[in-house]
Amino acid sequence: MVEQAQYEFSNVKRRRLGAGRRIGARLGWGRIALVMAVALLWSHGAFAAPRVLLLRGWFGLFSTGLDGIADELKAKGIDAEVAGHLVWETAVDDILRDRAAGKIAPIVLIGHSQGANNVIDMARALQKRSVRVDLLVTLAPFMQDPIPANVVRAINYYQSPGWGAPLSTDVGFHGKLSNVDVSNDWTITHVSIDKSQRIRDEIVREIDALAHTKEGAVGAADTALSRNRPAGESVPR
Repeated sequence: MVEQAQYEFSNVKRRRLGAGRRIGARLGWGRIALVMAVALLWSHGAFAAPRVLLLRGWFGLFSTGLDGIADELKAKGIDAEVAGHLVWETAVDDILRDRAAGKIAPIVLIGHSQGANNVIDMARALQKRSVRVDLLVTLAPFMQDPIPANVVRAINYYQSPGWGAPLSTDVGFHGKLSNVDVSNDWTITHVSIDKSQRIRDEIVREIDALAHTKEGAVGAADTALSRNRPAGESVPR
């Protein structure tokens, strides 16, 4: 009985090994390893959470609403850092250094006033190194440059008439741009736009949705204000 069981077990083992070798011969062991790795990552949701950088405006005195956004994101387990706008070049170097070390995560850049201009500068600098920016949010930028083509999703909050203007995009931009005019909300000014709870909620929803998108690419489902708008079209508030 024991010898018969051992014999049958050996036959089953040989058949399985033979089937494995035949599959390996057809597909190549490298492909099999890749498929297995992808399946393992997908099943465990092992995708990097977004890296969020928020840049304050001049002197950092009137952008305290960004700290509130960062706190909400941190409470959700999302890496968020608030900094003065003058650090933008150093921040680009940090991102490139991390990526060179294999630390790759979706990039989210948010800026208020001069910080809004500088997050666009950051995106352009990253474009030169073929690094994608998954979400770019600008709050009341002034005399801003166009959005570069490496940005997947951009949202611009501005006042017309008032501070800021609709953003435009570079040639080759294939992402989505929403220009949101908040001029009809009298509670929002240049120094308070970052503190508007409605705007903050929208930004947090966008980032939270990006964090839960396994592909880590397009960011959030659209808000009610920007849904189904062509790239570059203004959204009244």
